[in-house]
Amino acid sequence: MPTRTSEAEWHGNLKEGRGHMRLGSGAYDGAYTFNSRFADGGGTNPEELIAAAHAGCFAMALSGDLVAAGFTAKDIRVTAAVHLNSVNGKATIDKIDLTVGAEVPGIDKATFAKIAEGTKQNCPVSRLLAPAATITLDATLA
Repeated sequence: MPTRTSEAEWHGNLKEGRGHMRLGSGAYDGAYTFNSRFADGGGTNPEELIAAAHAGCFAMALSGDLVAAGFTAKDIRVTAAVHLNSVNGKATIDKIDLTVGAEVPGIDKATFAKIAEGTKQNCPVSRLLAPAATITLDATLA
């Protein structure tokens, strides 16, 4: 399996400095600052990129898990909300809320919920993040 890379740079001190992140593929290239991370400033932040990675991973993994169970999703939409909070005085990602909506012909709500919960436990990004953060799941079948 391939190894993926991204780059970041930071110039200046923590509060007045500025940084730049870029994905190895070139699909994203943008700025970040103290305010974009810890307030409502413009630009991105590491937590937003983690949320995108988790949402993307979960959507793909759920599709695969549904196929393995004999179902084909018509549509899967995932939002990941990454919470950055102070834990023992240190900024910590301590919770991620996954909200999933899917249209899956022929599946009942209980089966969908069971498959989605299994995906939450087993998608690669969940397995990386779960030891340090609580991951919640709200899965809705359209």
